[in-house]
Amino acid sequence: MRLRSMGVVLAAMAALLALPVPHPAAAAELPLSQGRTAASSSDENAGTPAAYAVDGDTGTRWSSAATDTQWLQVDLGATATISKVVLNWEAAYGKDYKIQASADGSTWTDLTSVTGGDGGTDSLDVSGQGRYVRMYGIHRATPWGYSLWEFQVFGTAGTGTSSCDTANAAKGRPASASSTENAGTPASAAFDGDTGTRWSSQASDPQWVQVDLGSVKSLCKVDLTWEAAYAKEFQIQASTDGQSWTTLKSVTGASGGTASYDVSGSGRYLRVNGTVRATGYGYSLWEVAVHTGTGGTTPPVQGGGDLGPNVIVVDPGTPDLQQKFDDVFAKQESAQFGSGRYQFLLKPGTYNGINAQVGFYTSISGLGLNPDDTQINGDITVDAGWFNGNATQNFWRSAENLAITPSNGTDRWAVAQAAPFRRIHVKGGLNLAPNGYGWASGGYIADSKIDGTVGPYSQQQWYTRDSSVGGWTNGVWNMTFTGVQGAPATNFDSGPYTTLDTTPVSREKPFLYLDGSTYKVFVPAKRTNARGVSWPANAGTSIPLDQFYVVKPGATAATINQALAQGLNLLFTPGVYHLDQTIDVTRADTVVLGLGLATLVPDNGIDALHVADVDGVRLAGFLIDAGSVNSDTLLRIGQPGASADHSADPTTMQDVFVRIGGAGPGLATNSVIVNSDDVVIDHTWLWRADHGSGVGWDTNRADYGLRVNGDDVLATGLFVEHFNKYDVLWSGERGRTVFFQNEKAYDAPNAAAITHDGIVGYAAYKVADTVTQHEAWGLGSYCNYTADPSIVQAHGFQVPVTAGVKLHDVLVISLGGKGQYAHVVNNTGSPTSGTDTVPSKLASFP
Repeated sequence: MRLRSMGVVLAAMAALLALPVPHPAAAAELPLSQGRTAASSSDENAGTPAAYAVDGDTGTRWSSAATDTQWLQVDLGATATISKVVLNWEAAYGKDYKIQASADGSTWTDLTSVTGGDGGTDSLDVSGQGRYVRMYGIHRATPWGYSLWEFQVFGTAGTGTSSCDTANAAKGRPASASSTENAGTPASAAFDGDTGTRWSSQASDPQWVQVDLGSVKSLCKVDLTWEAAYAKEFQIQASTDGQSWTTLKSVTGASGGTASYDVSGSGRYLRVNGTVRATGYGYSLWEVAVHTGTGGTTPPVQGGGDLGPNVIVVDPGTPDLQQKFDDVFAKQESAQFGSGRYQFLLKPGTYNGINAQVGFYTSISGLGLNPDDTQINGDITVDAGWFNGNATQNFWRSAENLAITPSNGTDRWAVAQAAPFRRIHVKGGLNLAPNGYGWASGGYIADSKIDGTVGPYSQQQWYTRDSSVGGWTNGVWNMTFTGVQGAPATNFDSGPYTTLDTTPVSREKPFLYLDGSTYKVFVPAKRTNARGVSWPANAGTSIPLDQFYVVKPGATAATINQALAQGLNLLFTPGVYHLDQTIDVTRADTVVLGLGLATLVPDNGIDALHVADVDGVRLAGFLIDAGSVNSDTLLRIGQPGASADHSADPTTMQDVFVRIGGAGPGLATNSVIVNSDDVVIDHTWLWRADHGSGVGWDTNRADYGLRVNGDDVLATGLFVEHFNKYDVLWSGERGRTVFFQNEKAYDAPNAAAITHDGIVGYAAYKVADTVTQHEAWGLGSYCNYTADPSIVQAHGFQVPVTAGVKLHDVLVISLGGKGQYAHVVNNTGSPTSGTDTVPSKLASFP
């Protein structure tokens, strides 16, 4: 019995030894990509954004539009060594695709290619480095787009080659502070390299001191040498513009003395922001030293290069040219809220038998220095067949810088808002109405010569500037002209016309052209009291393309800001650009030019674009689309309190459009704020959507369209519609507006929702009570209160009653009786009447 027992024990021990030895459970490796910023060429809808492919949730997904060439990319935040990429496909998978990496989000290197993929989960071993990694789809396996539950990038963060410079990048740089204790302790003393001088603040919380490093730099360490009055709690923060700050390090329980802090981030400005003092005195620093990365940092952004996949460059000999126009039009004819963006560029020459139909988000431009360098014997056409002959939604398209000899003698350009017709020579007539003469609500012409007659017919309103016409027939409500040779005389008492002989200040939009085989951007000069076209004289300057960062889909805001900090201009190629930080333009005379209605979308509640209070910035040719998280201000020109004189070289905003909602929920308190003086706003449409996706009184809330705080600002061609409060609120002195078109918000739920200060309805155009000088011509506001047709709005326009504030040719209209106006301006002017859609007018006020 005993021997048998021992045998059993030995057998049991052997069995135990044969079992695997248990180990502590190990956590799954976290992808470098998880939770990082993602972007895509397109999203199928608002419920399948790029971010869902990197959120670590296999129940959410990204899906693209249903075309072959689509991509998804992720920003890893810093350069990494990449070893594996895992793609968890939904049923709509990629058959042929590439995995690519990039240092800057612009130039890509193939890591691997997949052909004949079968969906499911693809785990791909790769070898390479990059900050950005993308799946670049070549061929789909299904009729749908590409769809990924998860896109995971594995590897090692950092390249192992970076180091921190021992030199002090802040020494001697310009500094400022929230306060100083006295004149002997200025901010600059903390950055002078002298440990015997110091900055000290007033004795209160919070206080800060900051330094301007001169350009955006990679930040790796900050040394602080405190005097006896030190901070117990503080943050080290960085900024690209000196206004929006990112915290690199939060410190609590500090003990003063000398301390060094490793940080990771980038910025042009660095500050120490004290929140809790350790003593009864203020904050006091002998020295602040800032160290920057010397190796493995982001390389300089390169200017120039190709124009990307959505710019179609053609010449008269291009095979199947008509088919190219037709193919794009087929995609874009009714794609009112789609993601496609296209730019046709026509090299100089003569094009015969062409009919280029122009759909949504499509631009067509000549590449000559003069319009007559590019001759089309045929047509450039906008019609409204897609919308049953109604042209009131023919938005977001453009034609520029070419000559047209229409096939039947008259070209058709039946557009609504945001569809500029610039620098065109029409060797014949121009018809602004759709086939069948259905409703139309446009529009804008500038720097153009129309040899024949312009027929607006059903167009409700139109503005034409610095042009010549062979004649002009009729129009519905508000046809305004400045500096137009051949324009009809003013007849506002009995008709639709308001005509000024010249335009007070104008400067034509920058445009791309070919100088031989070299691309350049021509920047026209400012004109005063202009009349007629600016060409062929072409006063202005040319900028070579290599002085532009050519921004392509997938580029990040960090790279865009780095390019600006290097002194490059921006040329946005057609695409939709999601931004995770505000684009900051700080250099005078910077050009920001878009092709094909390039679209900027601010994510996570940031502002899209800030312009410093500097001379001569040119903003032109792009759309800002509000994101789903509320932004304070989508576009801001000049910081609050800006006061510099820019009259000799004003900043201009031309064909820059803003949209809140329509393509999905969008939110922004302010669309555009102008704080700088002397800005020229030349054709804009600021639109809180009244139709499309994500539309509702609070769903796409946006209180203000345009707020002007700067002095001597001029608006020529101002279209602003549907905001929850004031569409235009003008607080600067000596402002001027030539042509204004407005519709009040359709969806105001009731009179109570828009009643303020005892007034029913926010004026479409309000001049602040403090203003003493302001003048405007050719203004119209329309109401269409579909949610509550019983609303009676007090007035369309509200201005202080003073001799220096003057309005000329002003009207209000009730569209079919959906709401009414009690007055035109303040308490003056007849009310609108019933359903007759006849304007109530004032030829002058007061």
